[in-house]
Amino acid sequence: MRKVSKRLKIQMNPAGQEESIINNDLFVTEIPVWYQPNGKVNPKWLSICEEERNQTTALLEQISNPSNLIKAYKQVKKNGGSSGIDGVTIKEFGIWFNTNYQTLQTELQQESYRPQMVRGIKIPKPKGGFRLLGIPTIKDRVVHQAISQVLQPIFDPKFSTNSYGFRPKHNAHQALVKASEIVKSGKSIIVDLDLAKFFDEVNHQRLLWLLGTRIGDKGLLRLISKIVKTDILIDGLQEQRIKGTPQGSPLSPLLSNIVLDELDQELTRRGLSFVRYADDLQIFVSSQPSAKRVQEGVINFIENKMKLKVNREKSGIKHCYEVNFLGHRILYGGKLGLSQSSEQRLKEKLKTITQRKRGVSFEQLIKETRTVLEGWLQYFRLADMKSKLTKIESWLRRRLKCFRLKQCKHTIGIVRFLRKLGVEKTLSWRTALSGKGWWRLSNSPALSIGMSNQWFIGQGFYSLTENYKQLHCKPL
Repeated sequence: MRKVSKRLKIQMNPAGQEESIINNDLFVTEIPVWYQPNGKVNPKWLSICEEERNQTTALLEQISNPSNLIKAYKQVKKNGGSSGIDGVTIKEFGIWFNTNYQTLQTELQQESYRPQMVRGIKIPKPKGGFRLLGIPTIKDRVVHQAISQVLQPIFDPKFSTNSYGFRPKHNAHQALVKASEIVKSGKSIIVDLDLAKFFDEVNHQRLLWLLGTRIGDKGLLRLISKIVKTDILIDGLQEQRIKGTPQGSPLSPLLSNIVLDELDQELTRRGLSFVRYADDLQIFVSSQPSAKRVQEGVINFIENKMKLKVNREKSGIKHCYEVNFLGHRILYGGKLGLSQSSEQRLKEKLKTITQRKRGVSFEQLIKETRTVLEGWLQYFRLADMKSKLTKIESWLRRRLKCFRLKQCKHTIGIVRFLRKLGVEKTLSWRTALSGKGWWRLSNSPALSIGMSNQWFIGQGFYSLTENYKQLHCKPL
């Protein structure tokens, strides 16, 4: 067995700056692919795993360290969220934790800690159906976070470079840029695989086997086994968890990446170009025949080897521009576009905010739309969508004009409002007395003059088109 160096490892980040990693060579060595072409486990991978197990026999001690627990509590407090089944709030738990963190430490070290039942909530999906969200108690979330803080530095450095979801220094924009580069290279056919209810289908035995190959602390493995098998309370009914990891747990994202890294390694072994963000997987090939072979082989691996399910109705072989990847379309040539569903969801959200029956001030309405538009444009800034933004902004201004006109209530109120905006008296009266509906009035000459684009800017309106010019060219 090779010796493991204990010296400090220095790596260069993409910006050319030195970055210190207080770790040993073993944890920054890239794991070779897990399986050989014959399907058997790679001996070199097993050798590295054995060395890791020898160095990870006291992880529970690190997890239960007061400094790690305090850091975990601060992160849970920062994340916020509702209470679990015990009804204890973050504030109430904080009062208990300040004087009793040593009790929690002792429970973890002596393996007497028992996670409580998870509160289940069904969240509607945009395209129908529900997503099951599990909400552990605050105490359990602190323990989950403490475990994640210790395991993340061990597992993350060896995750595939094509995995971007739920990882430090990785984000959706990087995944989109990578996908764009692959399509630009000529691989414009995508094998789009949808893992059916992935978080609910994770096989517990296989997850614990994956953890056990690299973790030597048996106490920690027993603790994680208790966590993933904790019962869940849904609509007053207690259900036993025989598979899956509850979404809503700080530990769940890391566990999902550990499970799916096996798939990443297999795709790498097969020499495939792919991008994965959480359970959203896109495999890029250059022809339809290749796509069919890849689809069949990868589905077989996922279902038979990984014990997961593929939703065959939602999966398929598509041209790049037909795929909705992280809310974007990938056009020929590698350019990113805005997906139709993303545009529709934005308009639906803006429709809700700008309903004319709402009893809020116009100033409040401008603030609410600004909050939504700023976050939305920041995320979608890489997409080529100048013409779409022009149409969306024009549509939104008309809705805002309708809202403001209705606030005038009476004919004389509309006249006074338009006169105040500098509209000529006769035109103001003609507009107010026209009898047209609010939507038609919003496009009238009087409102184009009075409620001009410049007037909207003065009200604090967030212009999608103007801000897009700056953000679209901004480097990542």
